[in-house]
Amino acid sequence: MTVQYKYYICDVFTKKRFGGNPLAVLPDASGLTDKQMQQIAREFNFSESTFVFPPENGNTRKVRIFTPSTEVPFAGHPNIGTAFVLASLGIIEEFYETTEIVFEEKAGLVPIFLRKLDDGSFWCELQAPEKISIGKTISAELLASAISLAAGKIIADIHPPQVVSVGLPFLIAELIDQAALNEASVNLEGFKKLAAQNITPFVHIYTRSNDEFDIRARMFAPFDGMLEDPATGSANCALGGLLTHYNDSVSGNFEWKIAQGVEMGRPSSLKARTQKKFGEVTSTYIGGNSVMVCEGVIFVD
Repeated sequence: MTVQYKYYICDVFTKKRFGGNPLAVLPDASGLTDKQMQQIAREFNFSESTFVFPPENGNTRKVRIFTPSTEVPFAGHPNIGTAFVLASLGIIEEFYETTEIVFEEKAGLVPIFLRKLDDGSFWCELQAPEKISIGKTISAELLASAISLAAGKIIADIHPPQVVSVGLPFLIAELIDQAALNEASVNLEGFKKLAAQNITPFVHIYTRSNDEFDIRARMFAPFDGMLEDPATGSANCALGGLLTHYNDSVSGNFEWKIAQGVEMGRPSSLKARTQKKFGEVTSTYIGGNSVMVCEGVIFVD
């Protein structure tokens, strides 16, 4: 028997359609199997698609996130976009100015703060489900081979190329300038070398900026069906945590405005913020705007 499921597509971390990171959301995925969800995610072929279910533990909703090739325990723009879609449709409880919802996910509970803006749109900000964990470091030479750069364009003034996670691990590295960021590109042989050393193939590179953004970034994930991602909330959330970890301040609140996706023609704007108490990064957040693009029905046998 063929069953119809409603879907919505939104662009996340942008105020303009056809910018940001596209996301497909099925606001009621009840009855779908793991295999069917994977097939649907592959059909949309976005970096992620989300499937929403009734909560199991009394929170707002249960959300599962699939890339074209696998399910992931947590990701940034899928949470922001799913919250935006549910709020836009009036599926979550009606609110006047602000509210907080909680998604149940494989990585844990994901609190999301929503603010209704004067134009009727929504600002959404999530708190990462895990505290920052800092993992392996690698040489600049090894990373350089994966992103087609000379090793000298990767700097370690604050941190070496390092694996960091707040729910999903990324290899994060700082580049010397924006020219190096623009020059970077995927070298599959170099990514195979990372995989051979059991290093995550999600590579997030960034440089400092002195314009309207504090940071400009790019994220490569060629083994996950996308050479590049236009806006990666979980990576930039981890980046904020990493920078806070290495900050000399014992306590404080920190924030960064981050641009991503520019080189792809899908400019994105993200706001990362963190809290640090007594030398420990206690929480990391990522937020942004979203815009609805289209809606439709997908048929599942």
